[in-house]
Amino acid sequence: MIAIDLGSNTLRVLQMDCNSGEFLYEYQKIVRTADNLIHTGIISFEAKERIIEAIKEAASHIDFSKDNIKAVTTEAMRVAKNSSAVLEEIYKQTGVRFEIIDGDTEARLTISAVINRLKALNIVVQNGFAMIDIGGASTEVAFIYGDDTVAKSFSLGIVTLAQAYPNLTILKEALPKRLEPIAKYIKSTIHEKSDIDIVVATAGTPTAVAAMKIGLDFETYEASLINGMKLDFADMDEQLERLLYMSEDMREAAVGTGRSDLIATGIVLFKALLRLLETNECIVVDDGLREGVALEGCKNGEG
Repeated sequence: MIAIDLGSNTLRVLQMDCNSGEFLYEYQKIVRTADNLIHTGIISFEAKERIIEAIKEAASHIDFSKDNIKAVTTEAMRVAKNSSAVLEEIYKQTGVRFEIIDGDTEARLTISAVINRLKALNIVVQNGFAMIDIGGASTEVAFIYGDDTVAKSFSLGIVTLAQAYPNLTILKEALPKRLEPIAKYIKSTIHEKSDIDIVVATAGTPTAVAAMKIGLDFETYEASLINGMKLDFADMDEQLERLLYMSEDMREAAVGTGRSDLIATGIVLFKALLRLLETNECIVVDDGLREGVALEGCKNGEG
């Protein structure tokens, strides 16, 4: 089973053995799907070419013809005016046909992957937990109480925020207003349900910060070393300060080419979301939508 997640910033590919549940091959590349989307309303030619190139690169390592492929894409393609034409061209060039999924489906699949990883890590939640998934153009916030799940997707992500505000100072000033719908959702959900035990963080921002904390960079990143790590505000502040004082070359080596401004924006957004959840720490899980797609595909016999 090959699962592909084309996000608003990153293309992530996973080959999974449905019989053993083993991850056979993993690939990810920064493609910045949502680059300049906030200003133009379309997926740029350059972004489309980066996506096609990344898929072909992944296919050079995996034989796409020998596995069923389930490919999904999210917020950038949901809102772009030219998404149908772009996805058709990607299909013609690569043979991979993407399905645009809605925010609810994205959250459900990501939650499935996170729960699966928490079980593998033997992390037991007594009452419930919150999950934060910050993407390039959207953010999903979910509450999981056993079999009861409440999830919502918001059109707010690190690519669109980074391109809307020229620096972190202006972003910090604007963020409280932008976060009002999320604040209202969090408050009403906890009031209606109950308090949570932990916050679980997935996606690029927390995983990049966790990797930097233990001395990994973009090339040496290892998910198995990240899964289950705890991060708090001190960790985020320390790594943000490191990023800001690095040269451009050092930043790109640390978190990936074209990604340093996004991680800085993501840290500011992530800390704000944790404050809304009245905590200053989280548990990091690398697994996300890509893994959720693979798990569901195998469960449904699509592998």
